[in-house]
Amino acid sequence: MKYTSDSERLSYLRSLVEVLPELPGVYQYFNENDKIIYVGKAKNLKRRVSSYFMNKNHNLKTRILVSKICNIKHIVVNSENDAFILENNLIKKLQPHYNILLKDGKTYPWIVIKNEPFPRVFLTRNVVRDGSYYYGPYSSITQVRAILDMLKKLYPIRNCSLDLSREKIWQAKYKVCLNYHIKNCCGPCIGEIDSDTYNSYIADIKDVLRGNSLAVIRAYKQQMFDYAEALEFEKAQEIKKKVDVLSNYQSRSTVSVNSALTVDVFSFVRNSPSDAASDNRSSTCFVNFIKVVNGSTINSFTMEFKNHLDEEPAEILSYAIEEVRERVGVIAREVVVPFLPDVQFDNVKFTIPQSGDKKSLLELSEKNARMYKLELVKQEGIKNNDSREERLMQTIKECLDLKSLPHHIECFDNSNIQGTNAVAACVVYRDCKPSKDEYRKFNIKTVEGPDDYASMYEVVYRRYSRLKDEGKEMPDIIIADGGIGQMEVIRQATEDALGLHITIMGLVKDNKHRTRELLLGFPPKTIGIGKNDQIFKFFTRVQDEVHRFAITFHRDKRSKSMLQSSLDLINGIGPKTKESLLNTFKSVANIEKQDLPSLIAAIGQSKGKIVYDYFHVPRGTDS
Repeated sequence: MKYTSDSERLSYLRSLVEVLPELPGVYQYFNENDKIIYVGKAKNLKRRVSSYFMNKNHNLKTRILVSKICNIKHIVVNSENDAFILENNLIKKLQPHYNILLKDGKTYPWIVIKNEPFPRVFLTRNVVRDGSYYYGPYSSITQVRAILDMLKKLYPIRNCSLDLSREKIWQAKYKVCLNYHIKNCCGPCIGEIDSDTYNSYIADIKDVLRGNSLAVIRAYKQQMFDYAEALEFEKAQEIKKKVDVLSNYQSRSTVSVNSALTVDVFSFVRNSPSDAASDNRSSTCFVNFIKVVNGSTINSFTMEFKNHLDEEPAEILSYAIEEVRERVGVIAREVVVPFLPDVQFDNVKFTIPQSGDKKSLLELSEKNARMYKLELVKQEGIKNNDSREERLMQTIKECLDLKSLPHHIECFDNSNIQGTNAVAACVVYRDCKPSKDEYRKFNIKTVEGPDDYASMYEVVYRRYSRLKDEGKEMPDIIIADGGIGQMEVIRQATEDALGLHITIMGLVKDNKHRTRELLLGFPPKTIGIGKNDQIFKFFTRVQDEVHRFAITFHRDKRSKSMLQSSLDLINGIGPKTKESLLNTFKSVANIEKQDLPSLIAAIGQSKGKIVYDYFHVPRGTDS
């Protein structure tokens, strides 16, 4: 995707971020050649992706990454755990360049029940097709170890790697280990337990790992209550920990399922009549595609189809499958669909699932299709908002008889109390929207006393002389929070002093500090528009905003100045001495009441005498 400027690129990316869902999922960044360069996971997609474009304190690698992003795509999942797993699958499959720089490509852990006599249950990172049962993957190794520890305490299964064939057990080839003596193992190596009883333990473990743990939880809770009634609270607490682990345990993952499952998943979403009425997309259909290889989701995207001739859903689904075959190159031998397409494909079996992993995948695909549809509606809303701003700028241009649209507007206001702590503020509007990063605060440096006109001249001159020296863009309109006098000093600072020719407006307030009229030109004339007009309301918002910004700055400055105490006026007394005095006597009033010996005891001979003389010896006399 090519852009004419970096600002155009960022504007497009921000429009994509604006409509992202606040749901868990995986986001993908693409460069200008539509090549994927980064994959990331998020608990909240909108919040996570927006942080790349809002935060200015990124490290160098991240700044380089952001500069390369030209498009953003995402996949919505059901949980943060699924986001972890899907991210891992995509990174291993796609190997994006910046993932190699910014993170490792670790493999997530599984729990395996080995296909062997008296099966073992343990953690693994390698899935081998040997008839064993695999559960996972899990996003946390800590979670896996907690589950295994829980299972071993629940069921005394073995953890050794001995070959427990029936012949070797009959021949008494082995001796029991420490785990047997501490009752962590039921001793299958010496024939202490038969295979049927042992396999009943394994069946229970499979139920727990499948998520069918309610019966186990109920049994544990009863055991916990029994311990509590017997006042064995430590044992009850240990059981409670097991219950908590089981209660928080989620073994099922939508994005990684049975390791042998390789399917393509298609879902179909069509706008409802209510959607059609609200967004004029009645003829639009959406088909989402998810590719699952060996139980791992490795690709997903949504296609949009215009239904011009009232084609049936089965016909549109056939088009979508053919389109995916052209894009991806091949489709799986088994395809999961919500209904059968009207065309059969060679060597392809279509499945309409009613339950299980395939049903979960189909529901996830439908969720992504619906989210894609919702994002398109939001994007149209943003475009409509943009057009409203364009219309407002066009109306202002015509009303003020400007030569071009007023893309850049700045407004100034002063704030002081009887000339003390005098400050000024400037707010900036871009395309009729506040650009808060460009707001500026000014401390008045050259004006003594309450002179609003001189203060306004100073800050306007400082503002635009700097922009002129730096060769930066000048505003289309400058607004004074005031009347004829304020407008004139702005004209003097910009036109007479700096040679700039910029449209100047004034916003006159009534005695209730509300905008009364808009002034324009020299000599200034009232713009004849009513208070309910959109232009009047816009400039009122600008005036309220600059007043808020200026008064907040003034209050902050005034609060800081009020923190200064009379101790700050004593020559020879530094911050550490002031801190010591306040820690000892708690207040300036108490310090003033102290006699000389007390002050000397607190801060020493010379400084104690300086402080005592300041409070007790009249100015201009010798002590």
